[in-house]
Amino acid sequence: MQAGARFMGMIDVTLKEVVYREAVAEGIIKLSKSTLKRILEGKVEKGDVLTVARISAINAVKKTSELIPLCHNIPITHVSVNFDVLDEERLKVRVSVKALAKTGVEMEALTGASVALLNVWDMVKSYEKDEHGQYPHTLIERISVISKVKGEAIT
Repeated sequence: MQAGARFMGMIDVTLKEVVYREAVAEGIIKLSKSTLKRILEGKVEKGDVLTVARISAINAVKKTSELIPLCHNIPITHVSVNFDVLDEERLKVRVSVKALAKTGVEMEALTGASVALLNVWDMVKSYEKDEHGQYPHTLIERISVISKVKGEAIT
């Protein structure tokens, strides 16, 4: 948007057809080896990190239009959240979102992945802090849409 451009609001999708939509987003959190081991062994004081992160991702997908003001409220039909350990320090989340809608679900998938990773960080932050209360090794990275599908119109 150029300086001085007028705010226009949400994009009008009134006349677009409802079609199958799917988007998959993923992101990675880098943690200390001992913290990731603690997650995998179920030894985090706050509880089951991956279950909480999974539920938070699903909630975030459903609330995307409340968090990102110009997103349309989309009737989500499915959300899946999966975690993969990439190595001794990195955990990947993958969020898949499906809908029958007039617009895509990329922002929902990205929001789900982002919030899942933030919840992981929140639940393990006490193990990640250094003696000065900083997070020298903790990093969220590479949050991106890895696939997008736009299907045929629903008749």
